[in-house]
Amino acid sequence: MTISIRRAGITLAAIGATGALLVGCSSADPLAEGETAAPTGSGDATTLVVGSQDYYSNEIIAELYAQALEGAGYTIDRQLRIGQREVYLPEIEAGTIDLFPEYTGPLLQVWADAPEERQSDEVFAALTEAAPEGITILDQAPATDQDSYVVTREFAEANDLTTVADLANVETPLTMGANSEAESRPNGPQGLADVYGIEVGFTPIEDGGGPLTIRALQDGDIQLAIVYTADPTIAENDLVVLEDTEGLFLASNVVPVASDRVDEEAQSVVNEVSAALTSDELIELNRRSTVEQSPAADIASAWLEEQGLVG
Repeated sequence: MTISIRRAGITLAAIGATGALLVGCSSADPLAEGETAAPTGSGDATTLVVGSQDYYSNEIIAELYAQALEGAGYTIDRQLRIGQREVYLPEIEAGTIDLFPEYTGPLLQVWADAPEERQSDEVFAALTEAAPEGITILDQAPATDQDSYVVTREFAEANDLTTVADLANVETPLTMGANSEAESRPNGPQGLADVYGIEVGFTPIEDGGGPLTIRALQDGDIQLAIVYTADPTIAENDLVVLEDTEGLFLASNVVPVASDRVDEEAQSVVNEVSAALTSDELIELNRRSTVEQSPAADIASAWLEEQGLVG
């Protein structure tokens, strides 16, 4: 049974959606052929399409990029909350989205066949090489938002769990909970079986490691969940992140993915944002969303002013 939720005002997209979901607040569709303005090398006349995943943290980062660029004179068309990677990546590759916050490791696993890189700098270098023609990988941020396997504190203590490998010693059946697309991704049940030899069932829960996922863990409906490490709910709910001793999860730094339409001036603006975005800063931004229920635009605006990145 699939579980779904609206989280922090975000309407979660079905993974089977098409590019038709890329509809923003403007009356015209900026992704329609012929409707994007050509770059001029100056922020005064260039309209850039900035997108985000259907994930509150990713939307905040996209707003950081968008507002910083607007402060530099660019016109931004926001195409936010447009789904997961299976939905938006073809649009990035086609050049209909100009700027998108991504994550180094998971994206490398899409563009490279069985990458061996695991550490941050190695993964970033491999990603820049693997990017398709017409796509530029800008500077990665110090911030990471790593996929991780989490369990409840009670379950960890009852089964003496500190690493992913320890799951092999659990005598009762295990069920993993995550967004439906995780079932076929490298860190899903098959990846866990291939790397660790651990067999688990799978329950799709469509809230990106949000409250329904946490409740399913606490209620025992699932025993294992995929939750991003920058999610403040890990600490708030005293969850245990299992150590990935075999490197199933690649380093996952926040990284901007840009089209050729993002000129050098715009790249510089976005790189400044990335340089200031640490893991602690990202967790705090996420806390403002999940705890304070602040809109992504407001969170981004306040942070950019705090960092002196907008006038």
